[in-house]
Amino acid sequence: MRLSVARRRALVASFALLVVLLALASPRILAVLLSTPIRTRIGPPPADLGATSVHLPAPAGPMAGWLARGVRGGGAVLLLHGVHDDRRAMLGRARALHAARYTVLLVDAPAHGESAGDQITFGARESAGARAAIAYLRAMAPGERIGALGVSMGGASLLLGDADPAANQADAVVLEMVYPTIEEAVTDRLRLHLGPLGPRLAPLLLARLSPRLGLRAEELRPIDRIHLLRVPLLSIVGAEDRHTTLPESERLFAAAPKPKSLWVVPKARHEDLHALVQTEYERRVLEFFGRYLRPAR
Repeated sequence: MRLSVARRRALVASFALLVVLLALASPRILAVLLSTPIRTRIGPPPADLGATSVHLPAPAGPMAGWLARGVRGGGAVLLLHGVHDDRRAMLGRARALHAARYTVLLVDAPAHGESAGDQITFGARESAGARAAIAYLRAMAPGERIGALGVSMGGASLLLGDADPAANQADAVVLEMVYPTIEEAVTDRLRLHLGPLGPRLAPLLLARLSPRLGLRAEELRPIDRIHLLRVPLLSIVGAEDRHTTLPESERLFAAAPKPKSLWVVPKARHEDLHALVQTEYERRVLEFFGRYLRPAR
């Protein structure tokens, strides 16, 4: 039986109140929930991708993924999903790139899917996994120019970490909906779910999250690292994204060195932009990677 509008609103209000009480009573619980690994059995790749299952070494333990080989000299692309997701979120992009004859590697980030790891750190320690995946892709596709495409946390992992960003850096990078600072990321999400009370709770949650992760907030600021990106950049953002707002995305883009380009997807929120505007998305991304990964062509 379908619930009435009034009943649905009451349930939503009750849930929001429960979240508020939980946040007030114990931000530590929320910090644990946000950083706990997301384990998922994924299995073999879909037959139409033409990929094989792989496991590659990484500092947090083996990372699981799928590798689909393209043509020699066609370039190779690493795909990195967002937080609390896994490699399957990148399948649509992988199919488009592989159909264009790129070698494609999809991986589960550390502490996600079938990859090892004991904590989610929103791009900080996942950055070591991203560098390991780029190194693995270079070994599997010797001589190829390498691209990387990261969504949200996956994009942040291409910018954060202790290592020099130039080490094992891709030759061209696409960033989608990457937060500029962890303070803004937490504030935006709490405001979205809890309304005006959300920003007031953000400092409490951050105070619990930092010791839980063993990280300082300063280590989760992609905007302070993007100037070290020494390769061409395509930034893709949603015009109506409330998790990472357009002004925040524009600030992050402004801090990046040239060459760079920004595509603001009209009416898009923090969602699967490939699924939302597939034809235009594929045209722009394939054109970008074609320019920088296949210069001889």
